[in-house]
Amino acid sequence: MQIVTDSGTDLDLSREQLNELRIHVVPLVVTLDGKSYREGLDIGPDHFYTLLAETDSLPTTSQPSAGDFAAVYEEIAATDPEILSIHMSSGLSGTYEAARAGAQLAPMADVTHLDTKTLSAASGWQVEAAARAAKAGWAMDRILQLVKTIGDATESVYTLKDLKYLIHGGRISHLKGLVASVLNIKPLIGVEKVNGTYVQLGQARAFKRAIDSLANHLLGQHSAGSPLRVQVLHSNDPEGAQLLQDAIDRRFDCTWLPIGSISLVLGAHTGPSMVGVAYAAESAFADVP
Repeated sequence: MQIVTDSGTDLDLSREQLNELRIHVVPLVVTLDGKSYREGLDIGPDHFYTLLAETDSLPTTSQPSAGDFAAVYEEIAATDPEILSIHMSSGLSGTYEAARAGAQLAPMADVTHLDTKTLSAASGWQVEAAARAAKAGWAMDRILQLVKTIGDATESVYTLKDLKYLIHGGRISHLKGLVASVLNIKPLIGVEKVNGTYVQLGQARAFKRAIDSLANHLLGQHSAGSPLRVQVLHSNDPEGAQLLQDAIDRRFDCTWLPIGSISLVLGAHTGPSMVGVAYAAESAFADVP
């Protein structure tokens, strides 16, 4: 069995680790000033945010095509027809449906699709766990149960300083976003698990207060001092990311994954000021091979 995913799952793995775990990442596409870039192939975070700072244009994004997925499935199926294809939330992207359509174009591949109903690291943790279980020889049904356990246990929350990118992308109401901008309100945004869409969890009057509010939000689900697996990500704000990591570290017994950059396609919708965190009880990962 081999694993297919998309670049919106923000896997914290090197190219060598991806190869070892037989994970294939299909890139999403970001377009700026009329030029399109495949994430991770044509452009990386530093270049993207430099270009974004130099233009008055706002970026747009697109998922891989069904043909892109079909080509990957066909290549894999030539040696291993069993494929588990795991993707960022269908409530936030058309990537999952494109992957399903791609499988119809590659009948030689036996593809099982999984919608994580979330994004970024919270999705990536599911992908890595599945890959490690597949490498250990687990059957598909057992892998799917492991991924469900991790998905049920994992949450993501975000905040950001500038709402214009969310407003432009239609991710929040224009009126609500404009009022929040005038009042200097910073929203606390999560991803609900039923449809995998954004949900507002609260708001704060200033960015540092929003950081503390994010850290306190975790206390609504886990008691102080609990052992958690945690990863902070950001679009282009390493200082804000460090503030959030420090705030969470004061409240919990954390197993930290490295601070990282969120997918450029996700960053295109939030802008360069987003910081967020994925977290789960450490016990949810006890059975990962």
